[in-house]
Amino acid sequence: MTFSLNEIATALGARIEGDGSLRISGASEPASAGAQDLALAMDPKYAARLSEGAARAAILWDGADWKSYGLAAAVFVPRPRYAMAGVTTLLDPGPEIAPGVHPTAYVDPSAVLGEGVAIGPNAVIGARVRLGKGVRIGPLTSVAEDAVLGDAVLLYAGVRVGARVRLGNRVILQPGAVIGADGFSFVTPEKSRVEGVRESLGAEKANLAQSWTRIHSLGTVEIGDDVEIGANSTVDRGTIRATTIGRGTKLDNLVQIGHNVQIGEDCLLCGLVGVAGSTRIGNRVVLAGQCGVNDNIFIGDDVVAGGGTKIFTNAPAGRVLLGYPAVKMATHIESYKALRRLPRLFREVAALQKAVLKGDQTN
Repeated sequence: MTFSLNEIATALGARIEGDGSLRISGASEPASAGAQDLALAMDPKYAARLSEGAARAAILWDGADWKSYGLAAAVFVPRPRYAMAGVTTLLDPGPEIAPGVHPTAYVDPSAVLGEGVAIGPNAVIGARVRLGKGVRIGPLTSVAEDAVLGDAVLLYAGVRVGARVRLGNRVILQPGAVIGADGFSFVTPEKSRVEGVRESLGAEKANLAQSWTRIHSLGTVEIGDDVEIGANSTVDRGTIRATTIGRGTKLDNLVQIGHNVQIGEDCLLCGLVGVAGSTRIGNRVVLAGQCGVNDNIFIGDDVVAGGGTKIFTNAPAGRVLLGYPAVKMATHIESYKALRRLPRLFREVAALQKAVLKGDQTN
């Protein structure tokens, strides 16, 4: 599959100079680019390595002198990183899943398949499942009973979609994602030690014998349009109502979303984020890698939390958080600066103590 530079420029809404008929089959870093690669040299520090490769065309920044790099043509973009989205979309063929139902796949007779569905080897489609138009399901993937998948959904290999789960249009689930497993809900006949600790804020008590009884998950998971969920991430079904993820939200690999959680639109949750049960997250929230979010709290719209932040209490809209426990980022940075000054402060205090003691002895 190849594209002319003119086609690429049109897809990006970009300006082109030079030979727009050149055919491109891939994208590459400047130093390793071949003759049919489009070199991604969108910054002067990258363009300096164009001479090490064989690229005849490159994406450059506005104002670049493309002829000085020995190129036959160049595409100019105002926002290079955004252009990356367009280029990679154009050049990525996606997983190879043959149209129709593979002979080794099992599709329950009661399932309803939309036009243009593709189901890969050893996939299992359960009773009363409904698949929209153009759904693609990779090998070894299972979709349980009564699940509903919208149009153009893509499930990569090894995905698990649980019973009664609803996926919107153009949802993408990366390999190994599990949507709709039971929530982690257990209770003890008597008040548990955990409940006591929460009430007392950590007061020590004698260990009490207790056993855990499962609370079954009767709810499901509802995921909006254009959501993407990374490899080996998990979204647990709700206890009674649904766990929900809003339109356009993106989850990275190894993200855990607990039961009854509600996540708004256009959020970004990076790798190893964990959100405990019944928490509500607003729109456009960004949680960087390894953030942890306590249960039964609320995070307002447009909150940004830096890597490793642990959020234990409600966060108001627009707040920028960092640290453990989470505080305003500016407060955390100031506290860290003070912490680094402590050794010097201790030395100064010790010197003052020594001076005072010496003065006392002299008197």
